[in-house]
Amino acid sequence: MIKSISLNELFVSGANLSTRDWEDFRPGVLASWVYENGDEDPASAFLKYAPGAAIPWHWHPAYEHILVLEGRQSDENGTYHAGSVLISPPGTGHTVRSDEGCVVLAIWGKPVQFDPPAVAATAIKHGDIG
Repeated sequence: MIKSISLNELFVSGANLSTRDWEDFRPGVLASWVYENGDEDPASAFLKYAPGAAIPWHWHPAYEHILVLEGRQSDENGTYHAGSVLISPPGTGHTVRSDEGCVVLAIWGKPVQFDPPAVAATAIKHGDIG
């Protein structure tokens, strides 16, 4: 039987995520997985950024939804405060950072990719991008 996942009281002041299991995700960024289903399937995790932490440029083969729960997260397009939702459509890319540290809930249709898509890689190789 497939069970639903319930994430309760995310917007309650002082919500306690410290009881969750955390693991290294990227330098300065911890992940607590809500669900993951392999290398090509949807996944969701809480991400906790230390002050000054960044995730290098990556692109989205499917939608990415980010809900900022605490602090601020930034990319090339702006800064997103607690309560903000950022939706990145398929084919978009960015570098993510948090100057002060933050906690977000990330939902990915497919895992992000750190290598450019084939079209961009070909353009880079031929000097059209870069």
